[in-house]
Amino acid sequence: MVAVVLALRAGYFFKITKDHMEFWFLLLLGLFTYLMVQRIVANNTRTPVWLLWLVLMTPAIVWMVWIAVYGDKQPPSRPLILLMLWLIVICPPLFWLLFRLGRNSPEELQTELPAPESQSAVHPTVEPVPVRPIEPTEETQLRNCFPWSIYYIQNIEYRPQAVICRGQLRTTATNAYQQIKANIEAQFGDRFLLIFQEGSNSKPFFVLVPNTQAAKPAHQNRTEQITRPGLALFLLVATLITTTLVGAQNAESTLPSTWKIIPLAQAILANPSVLLAGLPYSLGLMTILGIHELGHYLTARFYKIRATLPYFIPMPFFLGTFGAFIQMRSPIPNRKALFDVSVMGPLAGFIVTLPVLIWGLVHSDIVPLNEKTGLLNPDALNPKYSILLALLSKLALGSALTAKSAIDLHPLAIAGFLGLIVTALNLMPVGQLDGGHIVHAMFGQRTAMLIGQISRLLLLLLSLVQAEFFLWAIILLFIPLIDEPALNDVTELDNKRDVLGLLAMALLLIIVLPLPQAIANLLQI
Repeated sequence: MVAVVLALRAGYFFKITKDHMEFWFLLLLGLFTYLMVQRIVANNTRTPVWLLWLVLMTPAIVWMVWIAVYGDKQPPSRPLILLMLWLIVICPPLFWLLFRLGRNSPEELQTELPAPESQSAVHPTVEPVPVRPIEPTEETQLRNCFPWSIYYIQNIEYRPQAVICRGQLRTTATNAYQQIKANIEAQFGDRFLLIFQEGSNSKPFFVLVPNTQAAKPAHQNRTEQITRPGLALFLLVATLITTTLVGAQNAESTLPSTWKIIPLAQAILANPSVLLAGLPYSLGLMTILGIHELGHYLTARFYKIRATLPYFIPMPFFLGTFGAFIQMRSPIPNRKALFDVSVMGPLAGFIVTLPVLIWGLVHSDIVPLNEKTGLLNPDALNPKYSILLALLSKLALGSALTAKSAIDLHPLAIAGFLGLIVTALNLMPVGQLDGGHIVHAMFGQRTAMLIGQISRLLLLLLSLVQAEFFLWAIILLFIPLIDEPALNDVTELDNKRDVLGLLAMALLLIIVLPLPQAIANLLQI
């Protein structure tokens, strides 16, 4: 999720000139289009998502290439205009044709439908595979897995890729899940994964879904490679290079823009020492992003959840990276694991962000407020747009920071400030963001969806006061509110985790909310 966060915010953060506005807009448009195609049509066609995306984006890509080669000052030629018109006419029908050619048959669509209570009743890592369903003669064995003193079963519903068992819970959710899971494994081996969810009527029910790992041959499970250390190392080095280039370009105003590869390379070859100016930004940002993802990764490994190593995404423009990510390849066992895996990323990243940001602020310069001062201007940052940023700035700069002061950020302070943005946006309690997972684990899926909807509306209202949040508020409206359930999605958290979750939400608030004037007067800023 860090990758998406950085991609969405990057266009606003660094100095975006008028000449490059179209470039940034088209790049963000490409990202949004891919996300929408992936979420809306990927499950309904065999046609690759990248091909559908490429067809939709062809006119924009052609225009972006023109801008990259000739710039904005040269007007488009007549052949280019004709080509764009033809592409705009041809690409939508071509997209529809490719979608229809790969359209799944009604039978396949039916077998891919999840359980009716939730669109994510089956974890997305569980792929539909041909698995022998429950035979009529096995129903007695299935009913025997539910002792009446544990879970009094009343109804069994057979679906193409799930068996739903409804009844009355007669003990604690933890005991019920553990006992019935043991019974299912004793009767059916590893044929099914057992999911325990709360229905719309607040009554918990069990779902048996095919275990795709069990359906694979044993030798395939043994040889399946989850992590690719070579790829992770290559992306790490590549991202170190791109972030160093971006950091150097922003620290040394004499360097060309990072997307002008040939002039930039010539300037660096002429004076290689300029790269040293980009290292503080590069190392600071990559450390924050890497620790964030390592927090997720190590916690997932603690719970024996199959996960990949953190992968960085290098980009020779924007911030030098689209962030980092890990992929979890197995279901999350319970809400406790869901909470711990989700909260450890932002928590670990924030712990590293604090010293990086404070050190960078100490070495930053004080500049007067002017018309360009704002939240996202690193040359004249107004710290009062964030409660936490204002407190840390006052702590680092002391009496030098006054009500008429702004901050010209040191490169390491820029990395630390981005760490705050990453922490805040990942803690947004919406859908599959880390914050969405956290409130899901704390309050359950249905309440988490309500919290997510309220959060989206509140951020939209906040964007009326702080325009910098408007883009993110719009993006949150497109993020689905529903979140994947854990296998045991009924057992609630303990008090310690509830308190930690509330502290995480409090951290989100003090990052995104502006400093109240009363506190500003008290701090004399």
